[in-house]
Amino acid sequence: MMQNPIQLIGRATLGLFGEVGRLAVFAGRVKGAAFTPRWYGGEILRQIVRIGFYSLPVVGLAAVFIGAALALNIYEGGSRYGAEQFVPSIVVLGITRELGVVITGLMLAGRVSAGIAAEIGAMRVTEQIDALETLSASRYRYLYAPRFIAALITLPMLVALADIIGVMGGWLVSVYGLDFDSTVYLRNTLDFLTLNDIFAGLIKAVVFGGVIAIMGCYQGDRSQAGATGVGRAATLSMVGAAVLILAFNYVMSTVFVEIGL
Repeated sequence: MMQNPIQLIGRATLGLFGEVGRLAVFAGRVKGAAFTPRWYGGEILRQIVRIGFYSLPVVGLAAVFIGAALALNIYEGGSRYGAEQFVPSIVVLGITRELGVVITGLMLAGRVSAGIAAEIGAMRVTEQIDALETLSASRYRYLYAPRFIAALITLPMLVALADIIGVMGGWLVSVYGLDFDSTVYLRNTLDFLTLNDIFAGLIKAVVFGGVIAIMGCYQGDRSQAGATGVGRAATLSMVGAAVLILAFNYVMSTVFVEIGL
């Protein structure tokens, strides 16, 4: 029997609000464990290496190609109006305020958030988390908080590196492919760049780091038994983190414009 469309919409809406509420409660518990003693320093350092150091190649490659493609397309569009000289300014603005942090966040949503979800999900289905809590150890403090703290620390570092590499990617294409003068290009880049542009991207990076870690831990914690359940948790964490990153990026960009940051 076909269900009433209104019932389907209502059920989906209630399910969405319920999921948002569960995620908010989970995030609150993770943040409470992360910002109050006790901290597991060794585990935090291990997660910093796993999230930050092992992500350097993919972030660097993505940034250099994004910067190069951005410079090429800006030059092509600007040449129609005789505005090729604005390529350095637009590249550095686009990379530092938007593309550097968003691309880094999306790359880590796929690599880190899905990895955390798969790892936590495997621990959940093999009852390792239950065994941990049997020993009176909080999973929020021992498993989730270190990953959350590590993501908050490493994302701004990765974004700063992505900004530099992305700008240099634009410089390479402009100087060696579009016949820009290297000195003039770099001078225009530095003259146009402001601290507000850098801070805007780094503030977003901190938020995105929290989103990536919390989504991975949340979906892993809710993982169901079997390989299918773990795989589904990894997929949901990646998709959820990516959507939230794009949504938060828009909201934060709007706020920054309103306050003049």
